Amino acid sequence: MADLAAIAASLGEVLHRSGIPATPERQARFAASVVDIAPGTLDELYWIGRITLVSDREQIEIYDKVFNQVFRGIINFDEYLRKSQKPVSMNSKHADESQPAATGSGDRKEGDDSAGSSATPGELLDESEAGEDPSILAAVSEIELLRERSFAECSQDELNLIAALVAKLPLVPPRRASRRSARSNHGNELDMRTTLRKSRATGGDPILLEMKKPKLRPRRVVLIADVSGSMEPYARVYMHLMRGAVLALHAEAFVFATRLTRLTRFIGQGKPDQAYKKVAENTPDWSGGTRIGKALLAFVRDHGQRGVARGAVVVIVSDGWEIDDPLYIEQAMSRLSRLAHHIIWVNPRKASSNYEPLVRGMSAALPYVDTFVSGHSLRAIQEVLDAIHRATDSTSIHRHVA
Repeated sequence: MADLAAIAASLGEVLHRSGIPATPERQARFAASVVDIAPGTLDELYWIGRITLVSDREQIEIYDKVFNQVFRGIINFDEYLRKSQKPVSMNSKHADESQPAATGSGDRKEGDDSAGSSATPGELLDESEAGEDPSILAAVSEIELLRERSFAECSQDELNLIAALVAKLPLVPPRRASRRSARSNHGNELDMRTTLRKSRATGGDPILLEMKKPKLRPRRVVLIADVSGSMEPYARVYMHLMRGAVLALHAEAFVFATRLTRLTRFIGQGKPDQAYKKVAENTPDWSGGTRIGKALLAFVRDHGQRGVARGAVVVIVSDGWEIDDPLYIEQAMSRLSRLAHHIIWVNPRKASSNYEPLVRGMSAALPYVDTFVSGHSLRAIQEVLDAIHRATDSTSIHRHVA
């Protein structure tokens, strides 16, 4: 099956442009449901999407058409939506005229409604027909192979495709308990005010105890990426993830090679190409040497005590290669661990089956890391996003290094 996060983003984006309010929250719910249920057929995938992305009976017809066309590649949606006055007011006749019939459907005739959309998911999602469509098979196979391939082994065209998929990944922020509370049947704290107010109806005796629990708010996320020479194949992909995090989560973005550079105000502005050009202009040490310790010390000094690091989930992307004394890394990480809520270290070298954190910089940092992941491929980036979302309670490093 194609990359699940990419499926959620692509389907959700087209649904949203077609008039169905597929919010990032709904897209995230769809992606999480696909991961949990692991559908084995397109029929199952259809129903997961319909349950999580559709909120009104009137949206079902639109959803059916969009789902059919996204997964069968009948039309190019960008081109179609530019030309169409009503984005999804399309019937099967229009679908037939816009593209030739799908391969493997030779017994269908030009006016056959089954070529466009169907009233039942069984017709939309016939696996035997889907399996005969070379366009969808090619797309699925290409993405599936790229999911596992290390960024360092990808061609430039493959990296461009991966970057486009990464830019559409649904991002779900970690949560923290706020000082405000809300009534809840599952709360663990007595709501005294509400309990006493309701007791007036029972002569002042509190027959029913009302409970409450803290409201949840998004926790700040900070991403710090190593853009030195050894991280070059990975850094460019992570720029797309950083842009997505800045836009979706209001995250803070930094990069470093020999010095720390804050990118938040550049990477989230304008169109992607313009943003990345700004990033390049403001990162003169890109592909240079690596001074991890001094860069992290600068981050703690400038953004620590009263800055963005306090209480944040901090994600550091680096292979741990350090040209300075690793004592700088140990000092920086020790201070950062007391400020941040949770530290995630992403090291692509960890993907190797015989990897051991023997590099001096990595071994100095690891005792202060809560979650240690590789993030070397498209699939592994999803593990990074999962780690960010799960960073609610502090976890032990021993769970993640094996």
